[in-house]
Amino acid sequence: MQDLENILEQKNIKPTAMRLLVLKKITESKKAINFYELEQSFSQVERSTLYRTLKTFEDKHLVHPISDGSGAVKYAICKNNCRCKPEELHVHFFCYKCEKTLCLHDIAIPNVILPDNMTVETATYILKGICGECQKKRG
Repeated sequence: MQDLENILEQKNIKPTAMRLLVLKKITESKKAINFYELEQSFSQVERSTLYRTLKTFEDKHLVHPISDGSGAVKYAICKNNCRCKPEELHVHFFCYKCEKTLCLHDIAIPNVILPDNMTVETATYILKGICGECQKKRG
């Protein structure tokens, strides 16, 4: 838990018990996780506390939200020193079969040249298909 406390402190987030539990769950997940999945992983949690925790994590650039078209926003850990600026954002992959959403950190969102009167503040780039694990199960 000390490593998790350090992560929170580096982002100027007070390490409360709930924040530590949420951070532990998100960092242990191999996929982006939605609010409902987080809520179900704790025996007793106030929805408003969980929502505020996620909002704090998002505001401090500890997690980034992903709208993958599944109907629920998912959350994943940001890379170190990420400020979630458009030039730092990466591609995500949604698997139709298992419905996992994965961060593809090494693939940047392509640069798009917009008309002069437009500026990008955020971007979401979702690729959809069948992930490697599900391909193996099919094959």
